[in-house]
Amino acid sequence: MAFQFQGKTRDFFNNRWLVFVASMWVQSCAGIGYLFGSISPVIKSSMGYNQRQIAVLGVAKDLGDSVGFIAGSLCEILPIWAVLAVGIVQNFIGYGLVWLIITQRLPNLPLWVLCIAMFIGTNGETYFNTGALVASIQNFPRSRGPVVGILKGFAGLSGAILSQIYDLFSSSSNEPSLILMIAILPSVIVISLMFIVRPVGGHRQVRPSDDRSFLSVYCFCLGLAIYLMVVLLLEDLVDLSQTIIILFSVLLIVFIILPVLLPVFLVFIPNQTLSLHEDLLLEPHSQNEVIMSEVDEIRSDDDLSSSSLSLSLERRKRLNQLQAKLFQAAAEGAVRVNRKKRPHRGENFTLMQALVKADFWLMFLSLVLASGSGLTIIDNLGQICLSLEYSHTHVFVSMISICNFLGRVGGGYFSELIVRKYSCPRPLALAVAQLIMAFALLFYALGLPGEIYVLTILVGIGYGAHWAIVPAAASELFGLKSFGALYNFLTLSNPIGSLIFSGVIASGIYDLEAEKQSSLATNEESSVTCYGIVCYSLTCGILSGLCVVAVILSSLVVYRTKRVYAQLYGNSH
Repeated sequence: MAFQFQGKTRDFFNNRWLVFVASMWVQSCAGIGYLFGSISPVIKSSMGYNQRQIAVLGVAKDLGDSVGFIAGSLCEILPIWAVLAVGIVQNFIGYGLVWLIITQRLPNLPLWVLCIAMFIGTNGETYFNTGALVASIQNFPRSRGPVVGILKGFAGLSGAILSQIYDLFSSSSNEPSLILMIAILPSVIVISLMFIVRPVGGHRQVRPSDDRSFLSVYCFCLGLAIYLMVVLLLEDLVDLSQTIIILFSVLLIVFIILPVLLPVFLVFIPNQTLSLHEDLLLEPHSQNEVIMSEVDEIRSDDDLSSSSLSLSLERRKRLNQLQAKLFQAAAEGAVRVNRKKRPHRGENFTLMQALVKADFWLMFLSLVLASGSGLTIIDNLGQICLSLEYSHTHVFVSMISICNFLGRVGGGYFSELIVRKYSCPRPLALAVAQLIMAFALLFYALGLPGEIYVLTILVGIGYGAHWAIVPAAASELFGLKSFGALYNFLTLSNPIGSLIFSGVIASGIYDLEAEKQSSLATNEESSVTCYGIVCYSLTCGILSGLCVVAVILSSLVVYRTKRVYAQLYGNSH
């Protein structure tokens, strides 16, 4: 009995669903940059900055959040725990330094020092993101849409989660101690999970019950979003006591821990577990999924050193056996096999090979325009709320975080649905998300009633969908071998868009309107503060037009890749 329990315990810690749940928890700490809307008013008032200086600091944050080439490269040569460790160190040092500067525990340092600290702290997110994504995609190689959508969703939701947890310690989010919590809490959480998040040969754990398991995770995600939204609305509309707020925060922590029950049931409860040697009992579609997953894994390790020649020969032998099974399946119409040696869309590309493909650049430019527009709103949301004279800015910051989460989870689910069921190119869902963003930005630009709510909800959903759809589409079109490098190159679209749209357009228009208002007032604060919808209406109008251009670019990708997706998924049923 003890031996059986030890075996079950070992299976539990090697279960891919446990790794997936742990990755969800890591991602809950990997969206620290989305709290910039809450901490920027604190930084602005403490340091006496104007909006252009805050925009420069936001660009530094976006660069740190997006420049992840090193993280992607380290995932190919180091274990995942080492990659996460680098992120822990950067997060603690970067945001710890920001807190020391803001609270004047260090001498009054110039803006560029604060920018470097913000870059280092936020760059730690790229290691959290990349490590969790690479481990989970390797464990679920044939469920990329749901995996990417859920994990990136928790990264988007982390702003709301961390804000709610902070309520355990303070009744106001506009305090420097929020920055201190950002430096400490994510580091502690990721340290406790860094040895769990890793590849565990998940392609051999494919089960007929996987669809039900994903459905249960989706239901949990929806319930978590509803809970957070209800709590936010209550905090905004009702004057709650600190005791009630603490109770809500404790319930949130319990809610987040609940998904660990899924791997517990799968491993420890009889009739839920299927032996790894019972592959022949799987339905034909699941058998093909295992075979193709193993081929993906072996191909991704082709570049072995000469010292590993015997291992290389062994893996090559296994690959030949798997390919023989694939050719037999192809003859039966179950899957498609590309016999060509050159990488074509749908096979493994290196980053340099992908950079000469028009589809890759079309997706990248589309991201610059639409994702950059969404990030501009996220970074400036605190100032947008203050310009409309809303005092509880953290409510809208948390609300856009929740909508970001829903967009990522929903984007992963619906893009997977149209791919699996209709063989439609995944970028079609991207074009729809960009159209939603264009509408929301135009709605605010026109100053229609409830503009701040429409902007917060729809931009959050549309922006979040980008980061579920694009990574999954990139892995389908350009393979898994260099996924870390491909993903981190695509994330460069965020700082590029933020630099132009937030650092130049939004901040320039804001400061111009603030100067106009200062000429009509005697209040010194008017020189750096703008009030009214006019502060961001023109900016939103411009961003709406850019999102329409992004829709056109995504539609071109849909047109160019429809044959590829028909080959990848056309005979999957």
